[in-house]
Amino acid sequence: MSANPSHRDSTFPHRHLLGIEGLQPHEILGLLDRAEEAIEISRQVEKIKPVLRGRTQINLFFENSTRTQSSFELAGKRLGADVMNMAVSQSSVKKGETLIDTAATLNAMHPDILVVRHNAAGAVHLLARKVSCSVINAGDGQHEHPTQALLDALTIRRHKGKIARLTVAICGDITHSRVARSNIILLNALGARVRVIAPSTLLPSGIEKMGVEVFRDMKEGLKGVDIVMMLRLQRERMNGAFIPSVREYYRYYGLDQEKLAYANDDALVMHPGPMNRGVEIDPAVADGPQSLIREQVEMGVAVRMAVLEALAAHLPNS
Repeated sequence: MSANPSHRDSTFPHRHLLGIEGLQPHEILGLLDRAEEAIEISRQVEKIKPVLRGRTQINLFFENSTRTQSSFELAGKRLGADVMNMAVSQSSVKKGETLIDTAATLNAMHPDILVVRHNAAGAVHLLARKVSCSVINAGDGQHEHPTQALLDALTIRRHKGKIARLTVAICGDITHSRVARSNIILLNALGARVRVIAPSTLLPSGIEKMGVEVFRDMKEGLKGVDIVMMLRLQRERMNGAFIPSVREYYRYYGLDQEKLAYANDDALVMHPGPMNRGVEIDPAVADGPQSLIREQVEMGVAVRMAVLEALAAHLPNS
């Protein structure tokens, strides 16, 4: 991609990345193209591209996520930023400080980019209205997780050469998954055919309105599928009995070799992690030749570098 700032602005004209919703297809593709360049940087001995030199990036995680936080930290450092991880569990937020108080405190530190994960949907949007810097949503409640959807799309495109006209099945805990929501929005925007497969208790009401085909039977839903995207069973978000038992869930909705055989012969398997082996996916499938799960981790760093670089064009004095 061109290093011309005006070109970057036209490719991604937004100051924040709060969700996939609202992005145009060319903006999504622009981020994926930029991520391809970041992959090459990450595979070099010298892994620094100093577009954020002198800038400060704060990772503010109200929920634990080793994978996402470390990915954003690595991405920021590879772009030359000063990166600070805020341990919210040890901060005054736990002592009753409101989100708006936190925003004011952070603003006083003059960060350039704020990466936020919060357990409440909409919290990241509220913070974005209260701070002067760019904000990236690293997951808010059951709402969105935009960089996960972008890294999934990048992984798919690198193996299939396209996203349009592919059939993608998203399987498992749809109700509690911000990953599912962001992926559905992105895949639809880029012309894929999206299915969701889950028991009725794990399907949100009105899911059909998001432009997906709904299946409650795993084998039926996987017929003719190009990509099988499994989701973690998010028991920490469940209030009540959504499944009869883990064993029963695995029997009907866990991805094993028998169920995977219903998909296309060249179907690929994905999972946002962390995996519950033997709950939503069989270890033999997770580690098998059709699995892209480890590659998704590498793509995560590249996508987050791409997003940080795209937002850098909108920082003051850029």
